This record gives sequence, C-alpha cells and structure tokens, in this order.
Amino acid sequence: MTELTDITELLLSRIRDVEDYPEQGVMFKDITPLLADPAAFTALTDALAGIAERTGATKVVGLEARGFILGAPVAVRAGLGFIPVRKAGKLPGATLRQAYELEYGSAEIEVHAEDLGKDDRILIVDDVLATGGTAEASIQLIHRAGAQVAGVAVLMELGFLGGRARLEPALDGAPLEALLQV
Repeated sequence: MTELTDITELLLSRIRDVEDYPEQGVMFKDITPLLADPAAFTALTDALAGIAERTGATKVVGLEARGFILGAPVAVRAGLGFIPVRKAGKLPGATLRQAYELEYGSAEIEVHAEDLGKDDRILIVDDVLATGGTAEASIQLIHRAGAQVAGVAVLMELGFLGGRARLEPALDGAPLEALLQV
C-alpha cells in the first residue's frame, strides 16, 4: 500500500490546477508539470504498463491527443504495439469512423482499419476520464474492428461527471482503472 500511496502523492504533486480554464468556473487539471518531471512521468508510465500487463493487452490505443503522449511510452514499456485513435480526417488510408455526442454537439474519431484484428486485446489509454464519450466511442470502434477491449486505463477520473457509469456497460466486465480520483 505504501507504493500506491507514494505514486499517488507523486502524481498529484505534479498536476497543476488552473482556475477558469478553458472557461469561467472550470478548474483545469494541467498535466504538463508531470510530463516535464522524468521521475513522475516514468512512475506514471510504469503504472500504466503494469495495467497493460495485468489485462493481457496485446496493443495500446491512445486517444487524441494526450492519450498519445501517455499511451506510446506505455506500449513501448510493455512491449506492445501502439495505435492512435484520431479525430476524423487525420488518418490516411482505410479507416473506421465512429460518431459520438458531446455536451454541446457531436464529434467523430477514427482508427486505421488494418491496425486491429480479431486476436487483439486492446488497452485504451487516456489522461482523463470525464463524461466518457470519447472512450465509449473508442470501445465501439475497437469492437467494430473485431478486436476485444482488455480495459481502459487513465491517469485521473473526474468522478463527478459520471464517465465510469457510462462506460461500464460498453466494457462488459473489462476493467476501468484510474490512478487518481478527482
């Protein structure tokens, strides 16, 4: 338990609160100080790679854009491939696209169709779980590609926004692990 407490304290100490960003009344959680600290970034990468190993993942999907920053080193550390899930229109070649609803409007994400197969077990990595819309859409994309979801791993979960409850049915028993609860 000491190890978990130590990493939690380390990670929390490197996340900066920015008031009224991106709009009035919002407390933004800035992870750039964490990324700039090699000890904290390594601890985060190791913790997420441990989740990849425990879930039996064969590949890591990172969600645009901070999921790329976190997911790529996790994939390398765990000896797995990395697949970016991008905003629509950013990937060349054949893609699968998934639309989803945002608080004010809608968006689309996509993945290269050939990067996922029926034998793949995918760990989805992102920085924050908020409402869960993007993560839910990525789960749908992974399933449409014929792959399985091994789980979702995030640095922090904003529990008051209800993302976990939204994702649990789509995860169908696969774990959702958040290193920090905010």
